[in-house]
Amino acid sequence: MVSIVVPVYNAKKYIAKTIEMVEAQTYKDWELILVDDCSRDGSAEYIEELISSQAKRIKLIKKERNEGAAAARNTGIDAAIGRYIAFLDADDVWQADKLEKQIAFMEKTGAAFSFHSYEFGDEEARPTGKVVHAPKTLNFRQALSRTVIFTTTVMFDTEKIDMEIIHMPMVPSEDTATWWRILKSGIIAYGMDENLAIYRRPAKSLSSNKLLAIERIWFLYRNIADLSVFESLFYFGGWAVRATLRRI
Repeated sequence: MVSIVVPVYNAKKYIAKTIEMVEAQTYKDWELILVDDCSRDGSAEYIEELISSQAKRIKLIKKERNEGAAAARNTGIDAAIGRYIAFLDADDVWQADKLEKQIAFMEKTGAAFSFHSYEFGDEEARPTGKVVHAPKTLNFRQALSRTVIFTTTVMFDTEKIDMEIIHMPMVPSEDTATWWRILKSGIIAYGMDENLAIYRRPAKSLSSNKLLAIERIWFLYRNIADLSVFESLFYFGGWAVRATLRRI
């Protein structure tokens, strides 16, 4: 089984399509865990209406207080019963054969941690033609200068990786911090160079704030990777070049 963890916060606009997208997967052995982080737009109530006939397969967990995406994902991880854990954000899009292909890839490579290529989309998830290609493998040092792992493409095999290490810390860019911590432990991430997801990126999205992105990556270098100022500057240079090229 694959446990699909989705943090939900004010996602009523997208959540019906998200559920339909999972239901349409060609790989059928899954559970969907939706963690509502105290949405204010009626997302939780809407989800309850949508999943009333599939309560055993689709779970809604309602948090008592808003704590952010990291805590919501951690709640979902704790509730998961599948061998594999996959992350999906409520506003992103998977291709119908994503789970089937990624599980086959992990079985073939023996990967504990995998990710795949993805494409940028506009606010309506229309593909822009800009694809971010996944490298064959990624170790800790390589990851420091290329934030190529997109959360919605990640999958873990819990028979090969400790559940505790995949819990996300409560820091800015918690997803990247998690990948670095895992890679720093010696685990290699295996990349599947096949575009199986669309990253919906509204024009005024948080990630489009360049100054904020710089502040976040510097924080990660100094506080998660434990790099010196010199090392941080070195890897920052590589990150800046790749981040620019990825958006051209």
